[in-house]
Amino acid sequence: MNILVLNGSPRSNGNTKKMVEAFREGAESAGHTVNVVDVCHKRIAGCLACEYCHTNGNGECIQKDDMSEIYSLLKDAEMLVIASPIYYHGITGQLKCTIDRFYSAAYPRKPEKLKKIAMFLSSGDADMYDGAMFSYRGDFLGYLGLEDMGMFTAHGGVNGSAAKLKELGDFGRALK
Repeated sequence: MNILVLNGSPRSNGNTKKMVEAFREGAESAGHTVNVVDVCHKRIAGCLACEYCHTNGNGECIQKDDMSEIYSLLKDAEMLVIASPIYYHGITGQLKCTIDRFYSAAYPRKPEKLKKIAMFLSSGDADMYDGAMFSYRGDFLGYLGLEDMGMFTAHGGVNGSAAKLKELGDFGRALK
């Protein structure tokens, strides 16, 4: 399976990145291809709401920035993983800009090969996930109709723990 991971953490070695790497190692050991894009280290602007993608652009965004790399990877992705630390009850702003730009990639329908989704969230508190879960359910399960492969959360002392990293590695290895 071809998996695209969008890592929304600005920290190169933070808890979210550790979750992503544990998953990647597990998935790759099971023969899957995993592409990780650290969106906070890319130049991705927010959606302009110009409607170019839905009119003259035939589904292509008018903006020419690092989002083109994600569009290219998204065309072959069979599974998407959204990974983010929690900032003010939601995903990071950089990841939100990236997801907003799916507006053109999902028009007039979602990428043909994309069937599955999972989400990894890291926070300091167990009660901080509602905003991210709302987006996950509405944008990806509802609107795009993707199969829910699971939501994995880590908070406080669970962040970076051997047990959590093993859980994510095992999840990657078990994917079919």
